[in-house]
Amino acid sequence: MPDALDFEAPLLELENRIAALQAEDDSSRTRDEIAKLEDKLQRTRRKTYAGLTAWQRTQLARHSKRPHTRDFIRLLFEDFVELHGDRLYGDDAAIVGGLARFDGQGVVVVGHQKGRDTREKIARNFGMPHPEGYRKALRLLRLAEKFGKPVLTLIDTPGAYPGIGAEERGQAEAIARNLREMAGLRTPIVAVVTGEGGSGGALAIGMGNRVLMLEYAIYSVISPEGCAAILWGDAAKAPEAAESMRITAPDLLRLGVIDAIVPEPLGGAHRDWDGAAESLRAALRDHLADLTPKPADTLVAERYEKFRRLGAFEETSIPRAGS
Repeated sequence: MPDALDFEAPLLELENRIAALQAEDDSSRTRDEIAKLEDKLQRTRRKTYAGLTAWQRTQLARHSKRPHTRDFIRLLFEDFVELHGDRLYGDDAAIVGGLARFDGQGVVVVGHQKGRDTREKIARNFGMPHPEGYRKALRLLRLAEKFGKPVLTLIDTPGAYPGIGAEERGQAEAIARNLREMAGLRTPIVAVVTGEGGSGGALAIGMGNRVLMLEYAIYSVISPEGCAAILWGDAAKAPEAAESMRITAPDLLRLGVIDAIVPEPLGGAHRDWDGAAESLRAALRDHLADLTPKPADTLVAERYEKFRRLGAFEETSIPRAGS
């Protein structure tokens, strides 16, 4: 089991027992025992992942083996040509993007890239973009609009980089500009939260006509640790904060923040990259087929209305006693 999490310990124990038996003789008795254990493993696995807490889903969303943007690009797209730089300051490796084909259709794809080993994580700044990363993304979005190509964004970031240099180069302005420009972009946009969707760092490439989430992804205004530190002065209360924040895909679908949940292979996308990619391919195909024929004015109007509805509520007056 790749990097088993705490709640997966019973599964790991069963998998180890199966592996030990498989290394023994190939007798009918051993095969029968293996079959029983595999059946028990499957039942335990289904039960475990059907009842995950918000914090356990957060752990899966952050899993070190979870597919990143470049992995999905390799599995989903053809003829990908990466484009670099914001034409203003530099090239931010925390944002990856370029031209590609999806099922034969030309698209522009943009996403966060976290990195795997220590060297790559540092090079990618742990998936936390600087302003030049968001300005690179905006350059690609405008390119998509110019040539009439749909935009697909893949979101997986703890948040925008909060360092002094990023602030000096206009981090807040870069995020705000992306929000404004994406709101009026005259081409279809499908945004997918594939792992962590952290705050404005995620939303800066997340204003889609459709917003999807992988089954075990999270999407929030602040990390559970940050919320816990602010509310209770103790980041260790992150599991409690995660439960209260409603950051999971089922919660956000129910609240109308996202449009659909993309199923993951049993146990999470990190267990089966190909299965996760095929599930995402089917979802992207359906949403693009619906959005692509629409006129640009309709796309802009629908996107505007979609985000205006978020957080809407209705006030009602409660009749006073005797009135």
